[in-house]
Amino acid sequence: MNVAKVTKDTYLYWYEMMVRLRRFEERAGMLYGQQKIRGFCHLYIGQEAVAAGTMSALRSDDRMITAYRDHGLAIAKGISCNEAMAELYGKVTGCTKGKGGSMHFFSKEKSFFGGHGIVGAQIGLGAGIALADQYLNKDNVTICYFGDGAARQGILHETFNMAMTWKLPVIFACENNGYAMGTSVGRSSNVTKIATLGAAYDMPSESVDAMKCEDVHEAVSRAAERARKGEGPTFLELCTYRYKGHSMSDPQKYRTKEEVEDYKKLDPIETTLATILKKKYATQADIDAIHERVEQEVEASVQFAENSPYPDDEALYEDIYAEPDYPFMKE
Repeated sequence: MNVAKVTKDTYLYWYEMMVRLRRFEERAGMLYGQQKIRGFCHLYIGQEAVAAGTMSALRSDDRMITAYRDHGLAIAKGISCNEAMAELYGKVTGCTKGKGGSMHFFSKEKSFFGGHGIVGAQIGLGAGIALADQYLNKDNVTICYFGDGAARQGILHETFNMAMTWKLPVIFACENNGYAMGTSVGRSSNVTKIATLGAAYDMPSESVDAMKCEDVHEAVSRAAERARKGEGPTFLELCTYRYKGHSMSDPQKYRTKEEVEDYKKLDPIETTLATILKKKYATQADIDAIHERVEQEVEASVQFAENSPYPDDEALYEDIYAEPDYPFMKE
């Protein structure tokens, strides 16, 4: 299979994207502490290589759906920092008009279909999006993310069976960060290598070191090519790690500080930067310019959110129903 070529520009794209996601999430965490952001908030810090490596392997019009730790993937898919921050603030200029909040980012224009709060529910929805594209003879691929906790839900098995039977163009991607809230993988199942779950359906499956953009890029590229050829789904276990708690209210008593520090030695931002400097893809001045650009972008998003209005009360009754887009749904 052909794997999308990795070049100097790819590495610089990965680095800037990951720095953007890290800085956005760090700022979101700070604003949450200031009570500018309310409700649930799940940060993506540590898992940035998943988002960066995925986007370099897919087309911009390919579909993406995920669970509630969605800020990083949404921004990587093209939702602007302005729209993302405004949504966290509950402002009308947010990507779901201030109605979704942290857990329910969405953008039809960017083919980002959530942001879902019900654990595992997006697995079936991801297959459904892929089924629609297959029905309409489109060559788009859907990548459906879920966590290691959601891998224990019954909907995974029902969906895997149907997806393989119908050879749907979908990539099932389990972001295995080791903990379902505070429950380790080893405490929730005797099957700790989650990729093996695909074997029951003869689904091509593999475990991927998702702290490396290169490995994510290559695995997603192979899976996407397979899907576009009509060969059906692939299951990727993306082994990653979150440096922060499950949510902002998580005291993290289920893991040691030493464990977190050990994983920080594998920080994808730092390892990607090391490669860039080793290969002389950029000077320190170039790197500094990236950081300055990102800092300005994130700070501008905070000002945008602060200055945006809240939705009117009447907006509560809007966006409840939608006109069907697909021809077979119309009279």
